[in-house]
Amino acid sequence: VQLQASGGGLVQAGGSLRLSCVASGRPFSSYAMGWFRQAPGGEREFVSAISRSGSITRYADSVKGRFTISRDNAKNTVYLQMNSLKPEDTAVYYCAADLYGGLGAPRVGFEYNYWGQGTLVTVSS
Repeated sequence: VQLQASGGGLVQAGGSLRLSCVASGRPFSSYAMGWFRQAPGGEREFVSAISRSGSITRYADSVKGRFTISRDNAKNTVYLQMNSLKPEDTAVYYCAADLYGGLGAPRVGFEYNYWGQGTLVTVSS
């Protein structure tokens, strides 16, 4: 599986961005997808996840109510709509695929088997 993330950029606090991650190599509807982020000098952390069907979504407490994950299985794409961005959202955002899990949406990184290259989001104050 190959994952290509895009959509990052520089935005002012309070602004919005939409990240996209296009997958290839395996039937997209057969695996869950997740978004993680890593801030400068920080550790990778969970942001959001969505089950293979899209019926289950999960969010980190820090982004709940501001970010929305969705997927379009016909386009092999998962999205992360980020609203009301804060400077603390500044990070490299990675999409990841969980090929061997079940019907859920894992929160932990080790559940994911394939990772995209990351896209940088910078939020200025």
